[in-house]
Amino acid sequence: MPLDFYLTSLIIVATPGTGALYTLTVALSGGWRAATIAAFGCTLGILPHMAAASFGLAAILAANETLFQAVKIAGVVYLLYMAASLWRGGEIEMSQEQTQPYNALRIIGKAVLINLLNPKLSLFFLAFLPQFVDGKAPQAIRQFVLCSGLFMAMTFIVFALYGWMASGLRKHILSKPRTVKTLYKGFSAAFLLMSVRLALTER
Repeated sequence: MPLDFYLTSLIIVATPGTGALYTLTVALSGGWRAATIAAFGCTLGILPHMAAASFGLAAILAANETLFQAVKIAGVVYLLYMAASLWRGGEIEMSQEQTQPYNALRIIGKAVLINLLNPKLSLFFLAFLPQFVDGKAPQAIRQFVLCSGLFMAMTFIVFALYGWMASGLRKHILSKPRTVKTLYKGFSAAFLLMSVRLALTER
């Protein structure tokens, strides 16, 4: 793969978004193991978009305004749900004594939904990755899958690093109740802003 593929992918992955934000909330609640699971779930949520691009479904999503809007609205509603949960303190339960128990399947399910309900990811795979694939080559599908796999690996590594760094600061943060409350509100506001940004996006 050319160097510009890695650099561009790293910039896209490292730019904080809903997946990275969710990984941070899970890290503060459940520690580094839970954060790793969240990073895996966010990465897993990329697979449907990769498959859609591979079979041409992303092109249908890009061309069909009704379908695009339906997926977008579902994504906005889910982000608003996340924002409301954090505002009420129902999404992360922090304890100064020990790491809270967590449900791995629940974490993965939420993480997958966050990426699954983002129509821009399908358009990203449709517009970005084909630049690095020779469509006339016999191994075009293999090249596309390789690019997608590398992008997913970078996503997992970066998100996991975000989560591990957050879990390392966990005890320090939890020793300050006012900081914890501020985090609840801050994360909630961030999800709210991302829902607004998604609602305003066009194809």
